[in-house]
Amino acid sequence: MVWQAPDGVVWLWYVVRPGSTWSTSRIAMKISKDGAQTWSDASILNFEEGTMVRGKPIVLHNGDYLLPVWKETGYNTEGVAADTVSFFMRYDPRAKKWTESNRVHARLGVLQPAPVEIDPSNLIAYARRGGGYGRGTQGYMVRTESHDGGKTWAEGTETSMPNPNAAVDFLRLRNGHLLLVYNNSMSERTPLRVAISTDDDKTYPYRRNIVEGKNDFAYPYAIQTRDGKIHIVFTSDRRSVINHAVFDEDAIVNGGG
Repeated sequence: MVWQAPDGVVWLWYVVRPGSTWSTSRIAMKISKDGAQTWSDASILNFEEGTMVRGKPIVLHNGDYLLPVWKETGYNTEGVAADTVSFFMRYDPRAKKWTESNRVHARLGVLQPAPVEIDPSNLIAYARRGGGYGRGTQGYMVRTESHDGGKTWAEGTETSMPNPNAAVDFLRLRNGHLLLVYNNSMSERTPLRVAISTDDDKTYPYRRNIVEGKNDFAYPYAIQTRDGKIHIVFTSDRRSVINHAVFDEDAIVNGGG
């Protein structure tokens, strides 16, 4: 995952997997101070077995970076164990120091969290649930929140939004609205849906599928560019194709073009 910090430094976080399953992974990183032309030597962000990273960090009101990560357990390629937990690595760019939040637990396990900051004290994160990949009626997206600026997080609770053990993304738009990207299915990675909240996560009345059909649309990554456009990158065809969708918020809220 590549991300440029406000000071121009480009960060690269990636997963090193020495074993046959993701439960053996560790998080490594590099930085670049010349626009990704050259890179530092690699270092390990977290030596704990099973730790991984997928989503982008956010910059908090006080200037700290909050990187969402998780620890996957179970040593199983066909399921995610229930004791899989999410947490957050926090970086102070002034002290150049990393610290960890507490661990977030959920009934089926919780992984790949995506946070937003509502105000300096209150943050929300949505995440992928654990468990298997088969058909069922138990697969709901997980939500957690923090009321101390992201230092500690609540137990993960299941929402009303379905989740087929697939990644989600969450983004605070420039106008303060919240954008959530997820698969609207209990067991299939289709369709890929965008939902908009205009009341700080209380409701999501505006929802629209951005892609659907007999395929798998997964691993969404959402950003908003300076021109206000929303960009979502996602995979299809069993993770062999990368797709790029571009639209205005109006396309979701009012069904515009």
